[in-house]
Parts: sequence; structure tokens; C-alpha cells
Amino acid sequence: MGVLDNKVALVTGGARGIGREIALKLAAEGAHVAFTDIRLEGAADEVMNLIRAKGVRSTAIQSDVRNLAEAQSTVDAVVKEYQQINILVNNAGITRDNLIMRMSEDEWDSVIAINLKGTFNFCKAASRQMLSQRQGKIVNIASIVGVMGNAGQVNYSASKAGVIGITKTLAKEFASRNIQVNAVAPGFIDTEMTQKLTPQQRETLMNVIPMKRIAKPEEIANVVVFLASPAASYITGQVLNVDGGLVM
Repeated sequence: MGVLDNKVALVTGGARGIGREIALKLAAEGAHVAFTDIRLEGAADEVMNLIRAKGVRSTAIQSDVRNLAEAQSTVDAVVKEYQQINILVNNAGITRDNLIMRMSEDEWDSVIAINLKGTFNFCKAASRQMLSQRQGKIVNIASIVGVMGNAGQVNYSASKAGVIGITKTLAKEFASRNIQVNAVAPGFIDTEMTQKLTPQQRETLMNVIPMKRIAKPEEIANVVVFLASPAASYITGQVLNVDGGLVM
């Protein structure tokens, strides 16, 4: 038996990267998992099959997190199929890195729209159902750069700082209805982005991380599962840094 048996989770951007690992970990703990992606391709089918192989149900939904109407229709579809939604993980996000003097308006707008507005859209869409249930867990994927900033990422840092603000505010709004809202702030993760680093860039990175390594995606997923579980029933409005000690 898993700690999330018969719970229903919705993960945005769940077809690849950290979202994929989160979806699989939630399923491994017994949750039925619906997940979204901007385009449903082979990766979505693979994730859906891997989830179902764990003995739970899964649904892949094409959805643009930037659009509130699509967020609402996605949540409505999940509730129609599963009759509830217990866990929302706002994971969908992008980067468009540049120094501010070189950053285009589109690079700013696209990151804010997906990372920040997308989180708002799905929190708003899911909140009515969770409030009526008087139970829910919302886990927002922020970033350590939303806490400390990072040169060349003014758009990404701002969006993730905004996600932290959403988290703390909704935790206060929803606390009396038994809905916990928390954020996970990953540090540097072993993804396609970090795999492109040169040996010199990687060495520089290791020198600032006390644990001298970057995280695996499943290490982020493990923290999400904890926050989504009954073990975190008295934790709300918190930001858990999963960064190897980068920020202390």
C-alpha cells in the first residue's frame, strides 16, 4: 500500500523532466495521476503507460497553462473522470535566459506567462473543487533562484519569486478548509540544461554547492510526494529548498 492510495493527482507539464518523475512517484505511492503537456506526443503515451503499469489510472490532457479557460476545462475533465482532485502539482515551466540588457520583451512575457500565470490559472481552476471537498494539497515548483536571484535569469527568477508569493498567500486563504499549499525550490538538477554545461562550468557549479553534486529529478519528486502526503498535514505556506545546501 502507498501513502497516496486512491488519491487523484494532477501534474502540469508531466510528460518530461521533473514533471515526469513527479507523476511516476505519485503513482508509485498509489495515486491516480492525470497530467498535462502543451503537446501530447510519444513522451506522454510512455508516461501514461508507465503510470498504469503501477496499477493505477492515468490520463494525459493537452493543455496550455497560459490559458485560464483551458486550465479550468482540464480540472473539470479530471473531476468528471475521477470525481475528485486531491493533489495539484504546478510544475510546467520554461527558461529563456539572457542578461536584462539583451532580454527581449517576448523572453520576459513567455516565462512570466507560463511559470507564473500558469500557476495562478491552475490554482484558481482547482480551488473550487478542493474547497468544496474541504481537502487538498497544492505543491508549486518554484526554484532556488526565486529565493536568491541569478544573473541572466531576471525573468525566471521573477516568475519563481512570484510562485513563492502565490504559495504563501493561498496557504493563508485556504488553511481553514484543510488545504495545504507549499512550494519546492529545486537547486541545480540533472536535466538536459545542466548536461550541456562545459567541464569548466560544471566545476564552477560544484564549488558553490556544499554537497558537491547536482540533484537527480527523483530527489525533487520525493519531496513533492512528502508534501502531498498525510505526513505533511500540518505544513503549509512553506518553501522547501532542495539544493544541496546552496542556500542556508
